[in-house]
Amino acid sequence: MSANLVYVLNGPNLNLLGMREPEIYGSDTLDDIAGMLEDRAQELGLEVEVRQSNHEGHLVDWLHEANAEGAKAVLLNAGAYTHTSIALLDAIKSIKVPVIEVHLSDPMTREPFRHVSYVGMGAVGEVKGLGAQSYVVALEKAAKL
Repeated sequence: MSANLVYVLNGPNLNLLGMREPEIYGSDTLDDIAGMLEDRAQELGLEVEVRQSNHEGHLVDWLHEANAEGAKAVLLNAGAYTHTSIALLDAIKSIKVPVIEVHLSDPMTREPFRHVSYVGMGAVGEVKGLGAQSYVVALEKAAKL
């Protein structure tokens, strides 16, 4: 059990950051973001566990794991599953660990189908539109929980 552990869960296609539509998602890779988070976490007295999967069930399992481990919080960038996954919403609602929704871009300025967030329906907060810094700001919010 680690009250200082923050899970950082990333969904589909986020493994392609840095190459995938940099005009929308920026040029930072997921490894770059993980490095930024590890540095900031150390300053905040936290640990981060950064993971990525293109499979919805892995994200659900990791949410359950975060709860079982007694994590402080979960930062969740569910990618496209944000807008489609009732399974993720149910998982978020079934755990006690607070979840903060993270987006590199601002979904409300994009295609209409991105305006609905199932993740947001269960999350305690959201950080969006700051590029890679969205994760850092979300981690700072998690530190205050």
